[in-house]
Amino acid sequence: MSISPAPAPPTVAARTERATKVYGSGDTAVTALDEVDVAFDAGRFTAIMGPSGSGKSTLMHCVAGLDSLTGGRVLVGDVDLTTLSDKELTTLRRDRIGFVFQAFNLIPTLNARENITLPLALADRKPDQSWVDEVVATVGLGDRLDHRPAELSGGQQQRVAVARALASRPEIVFADEPTGNLDSSTSAEILHFMRGAVDELGQTIVMVTHDPQSASYAQRVLFLADGAIVDEMADPTAERVLDRMKRFGD
Repeated sequence: MSISPAPAPPTVAARTERATKVYGSGDTAVTALDEVDVAFDAGRFTAIMGPSGSGKSTLMHCVAGLDSLTGGRVLVGDVDLTTLSDKELTTLRRDRIGFVFQAFNLIPTLNARENITLPLALADRKPDQSWVDEVVATVGLGDRLDHRPAELSGGQQQRVAVARALASRPEIVFADEPTGNLDSSTSAEILHFMRGAVDELGQTIVMVTHDPQSASYAQRVLFLADGAIVDEMADPTAERVLDRMKRFGD
């Protein structure tokens, strides 16, 4: 009888080891992250949730290299961010990480196509046109590429922001409340596009959100409280996430 080989373990896009972040000192010190160990698998969509002050945004910012740890380590791939100089960290963020934020942060004088490829232009890298075309098709922007941000709806502007984050084919994309400025219908469109980037393009996405409906688009939800991961959920639904969030008030 032949035995099938065990499946290969998932590739880890980013991880933390005893990640600690303390603001202030002495009696006024606030521990935002308390020795957090977590791994984000490549090709997966992870949502991070928790009450205000739980440390969810701090965790994302530290893993993304936007903030530094007080103790512990953050690794993107096999690179330890805590060992990098400011210049090396800037290069890593530019070349290996994508960002989508609540504010679209588009350049008003550039059209959608130019906004999407701007990070590549700043890095003096030639776009992989077939990949950019695939990203544009995934987020449904093919007929809007020559329009400037002022000529686009809020949802279309955020789609441009998502496409810009994906255009350089980063190892991991971080999204901080990406639908916070959008109505529920447009939010659903953006989240559907983001999930499509994971399912169809193999992208890795880590999203901070306070909204159970948004979290339901992820494949995994991490719950933070008082700077620590207190629970996680696979294949979430909005109802299950909401039920779990209610327990933070206990």
